[in-house]
Formats: sequence, structure tokens, C-alpha cells
Amino acid sequence: MNIPSTSLPRLVIIGGGFAGVALARQMIKEDVQLVLLDRHNYHTFQPLLYQVSTSSLEPDSIAYPLRKIIKRGKNSYFRMAEVDSIDPKKQIIDTNIGSISYDYLVIATGAKTNFFGNTTIESNAMRMKNLPQALNLRSLLLENLEQAVITTDPEERKELLRFVLAGAGPTGVELAGGIAELKLNVLPKDYPDMDFDVMEIHLIEGASRVLPPMSEFASKKATKFLKKMGVHIHTSTQVTNYENNLVSTNTNLSLKTATFIWSAGVTGAPVSGINAESLIPRANRYKVNEYNQIEGYDTIFAIGDISVMETANYPKGHPMVAQPAIQQGSHLAKNLKRLLKGKKMTPFIYFDKGSMATIGRNKAVVDIGKFQFGGFFAWFIWMFIHLWFLVGFRNRFVTFFNWSYNYINYDKAARLIVRPFKNKEDIIDRV
Repeated sequence: MNIPSTSLPRLVIIGGGFAGVALARQMIKEDVQLVLLDRHNYHTFQPLLYQVSTSSLEPDSIAYPLRKIIKRGKNSYFRMAEVDSIDPKKQIIDTNIGSISYDYLVIATGAKTNFFGNTTIESNAMRMKNLPQALNLRSLLLENLEQAVITTDPEERKELLRFVLAGAGPTGVELAGGIAELKLNVLPKDYPDMDFDVMEIHLIEGASRVLPPMSEFASKKATKFLKKMGVHIHTSTQVTNYENNLVSTNTNLSLKTATFIWSAGVTGAPVSGINAESLIPRANRYKVNEYNQIEGYDTIFAIGDISVMETANYPKGHPMVAQPAIQQGSHLAKNLKRLLKGKKMTPFIYFDKGSMATIGRNKAVVDIGKFQFGGFFAWFIWMFIHLWFLVGFRNRFVTFFNWSYNYINYDKAARLIVRPFKNKEDIIDRV
């Protein structure tokens, strides 16, 4: 890896997501050698991936180089690597570019798409957990539109213009709303010779309502907004298969579509080598104590989506969203500083800042404690919060400019097929 030897304690962070970045930012000036590992050389602002998929933003608007985040540290290093395994006894990490020892190890590998063991759906469905996948989805969406405008077969055109999403959590709701906005405001101008009354957007959810993690108020508001935008909602329905362009469910619903998107759940992305007893099997997440130490280890920590900290308020662990990851990363930094000074660590306490989802122009829902908002005010809050947490001034400026342009002109400027979607191998999930 070409990391210099040091007399300082070596802190290795695996993962440059919200949790890993929050930790690294606060440790780069400390008396440690910090090594950040990630398979990509950039941090992705995942809440806005759907806007890359639906042509609202280019990928560089929501990505930020990891090297720029840690460059202010004299003893900070980044290596683009895939971690193969960990040897806790020897305190060594094996990667595809070599091995490295550690004094403190933090696993912040996040989550990947969960297909609940359905290998057929995994092989055929689109997913959206990282930038390459978001670009694949955008390319497929635009390519299907180009094919629909030239086909003479009306049934094939319907299939190409039918978009089906499985999972009506925030990702599914926001993506469905984004595609609906394309249909209502953008595509009729781009394709004046095509009848977009034929285009269908179907949102399928296994629970009894959309946005199950949010309040009843948010669910009802989101449902109202989506239906007004022409989205067909199917609740209490589970997708059982997707093969040969046919979506099958546990009800009488079956849909032929060339674009099937799976947004029905996530699972942890663990690293080989940690004691199996420390891993929750179904969730693939590490059990941690109140200090984010993985059970059975003193010098190995897990933060963010890969960790489960069971508390009275969160018996199944904290929500797998950005805020717990950011807060755990920041709190662990404070605890590591205390450890380096020979002090005791303090327990992590999660401060719930609420949850939100946007459906489209002037349409969003926000839950903050006992307060619920819907409509334009919620949409404004959603925009402000997302701009605030974007990494880098340039990203904030470019994103704000694009949103302003889209709002004024009823347009989405990123409708470019710059990397054609070629085959099913392109959709393989990677952390």
C-alpha cells in the first residue's frame, strides 16, 4: 500500500460514506496516522442519487473526492482498495492492493441492496445504491424512450413506457415522483410525436401504505401527491419475480415492463474475518455496544448502516439513514480522542432530527418530532437540509443552480446518454 511506518497509533477507516467521512474529518488533525480505504475515490451524497437517475443532476454534483476531505492532515492517507478480509488477532487488513496493520479499526462499509434471497430478481432488476448504478438507470430510462419513439408495435411501446418500482420507502417514492415529473413536464417537449398518455408508473409496496417508516400524515400526503402526478400505487403487494420483462406479485397484479427498479430494502455490507457471533445474520450488520465497539473486540468499531446498537428507543438499531451515520462518526471521533488521552469513552446518544421525502415540485413531506409538514413548506425544508449537508461549496452551488433552472424552466438539463446501458452484468450490486 506504500503507507509509511509510524510511531503514532494507526487508525484505519474502511468506507468513505457519511459515517466514515464524519469520523475522518475530525481525526485528521489528531496525533494518529489516519488511513481511509474505499473502493471508490469519492464520497457519494446518496439521498440525491435518484436525481442523477432522473436527469436532474450530473454525478459530479453529488460526489466529492475523498482525498480532498483528508488532505489537510499531515499524517492522513487515502487508498482506493477493496477490503478482502480482516485478521483481528494479527490486527491486519488484507485488500486487493496489499495488507496493512492497524491499532484502531473502524468499519463503515454501509449497506447494499437486499433482494431477500430472490436470485432471479437480483439478476434482472435495476437498483440504485451508488453512482454507476444511478447512471445505468438513467441510461436505460432514456434508451427505452428512444426505442419507444421508433417502434411500430404498440404493445412493445407500452412495455418500454411502463416503469415499475418495488418498494415505497423514501427512495421508491422520490424516484417515482422524479419519473412522473419527467412525464408531466419534460418528455412531451422532447418527444412531441409520442403520446405520453401511454406511459405508466407503478409503485408496489408490501406494507399497507407508502413511506412505512414515516408518520400516517406523511404517508397520506405522499399518496395524494403521487396519485395526482399519475403514479399507480399498489400496497399490500409483494413482488415475487421479474423475468423476461414480466413482474409477478403475490396478488393478481402482473406487469410487462422493460424497466423494473428494486428499492425494497437494504442489507449490511460486512467484511470477512469478524467473529460470526458479532454479526446479525438476516441484517448482515455488526452488533455494537454503546461505544460502537463490535461485540468481542476492543479496538474494532462499526458505525453507520453496518452497525446495530440496540437501545430502549431503538431495539432493532438506529434507522439506516444519513443522520445516525453522521452522528456516530462524529461521536466516535470524540471517543477515540478520549482513548488516546487515557480517558473513558462516553455512550452514544442519537438525536433524531426527523425524516423527510420529496415527491416533486413543491411536494414533500417532513416529520420532525411531533410536527408534520406537507407541500411547499416541507419541500423548502427538504431542499435546505440537502443543500446544507452536501460536501463542498461547489457541489452546493451547482446543485442549487440546477434546481433553480429546473424550477424556472420546468426542465431537467442532464438528459444525456453518456454511458449506454449494455447488458445485465452492468447492474451487479457493489458496495
